[in-house]
Amino acid sequence: MDTLSEVTNEVAKKQRTPTQEVIRHLFSHSSGRAGAIILGILILVAIFAPWIAPYDPTQLLKDQKRRDTPCIHILGCPANEQEHIFGIDGNSRDLFSRVIYGSRLSLQVGILTMGFAILIGTLIGAVAGFTGGALDNILMRTMDVLMAFPSLLLAIAIVSVLGTGLINAMLAIGIVSIPRFARLVRSTVLSVKELEFVQASRALGASPWHILFNRILPNAVTPLIVQGTLGIATAILDAAALSFLGLGAEPPRPEWGLMMGEEKNSIFSAPHLVIFPGIAIMLTVLGFNLLGDGLRDALDPRLTRSSK
Repeated sequence: MDTLSEVTNEVAKKQRTPTQEVIRHLFSHSSGRAGAIILGILILVAIFAPWIAPYDPTQLLKDQKRRDTPCIHILGCPANEQEHIFGIDGNSRDLFSRVIYGSRLSLQVGILTMGFAILIGTLIGAVAGFTGGALDNILMRTMDVLMAFPSLLLAIAIVSVLGTGLINAMLAIGIVSIPRFARLVRSTVLSVKELEFVQASRALGASPWHILFNRILPNAVTPLIVQGTLGIATAILDAAALSFLGLGAEPPRPEWGLMMGEEKNSIFSAPHLVIFPGIAIMLTVLGFNLLGDGLRDALDPRLTRSSK
């Protein structure tokens, strides 16, 4: 029976595609499973925000007291009062609605910022590693200079030059993230370009660009996926920090860091106005970090084999 079960498992494994195999290993990993669940909920919240949020996130509620405490009817709040799950912020807006809509903005910031950084970083790293020589030295020394500065401080400096605003904040975060991906891709290119299948392509007369983009770069996809997933969490955190400092999203946009920045002086008198956006940031960053950890293990064949 054990032998039959093993044979059946082997047949089923051969019938799976590589993508199905990665997904199976991802969900067998506790961290990856937890991260996928957290982010799945976040994505659903972002998609259905207009139906979940009871109010417009920028709507001023004239009949509500500023910085009022949460009111939930099933927890004892009087039935004659309007229900506000997270309370009212300092501008008489429903905080729950703003936190819900903030999930959309945070996902957009993280994905778009990392998409930009991955695209530019991949091009720089690929060209540097493939061509070598003086161009490699110039590009990598430039990346070293960027990496010498703390990322958040460099982002603040860039925003100070470009001007405040969410778009400039996203651009700044993307710029400071480029060196990580450039160095990652360069190391992959350097290790792959001397392998036998690349030499065979050269012997068959393939052009350098064909070898680079069709033979070498596909081997950099796995580390890019993992680093990109972890980078989204960092981008969301940096965007929230810039907005907290007044350099990112501008009022009345429902951005979690901006919400905390607006109410930082009310931390003792109305702590819920800082706590709820802070929890939203924490869960989102935690979800991406857990998913990145799971993807790293699922996409690493050495770890996959050792877990069998």
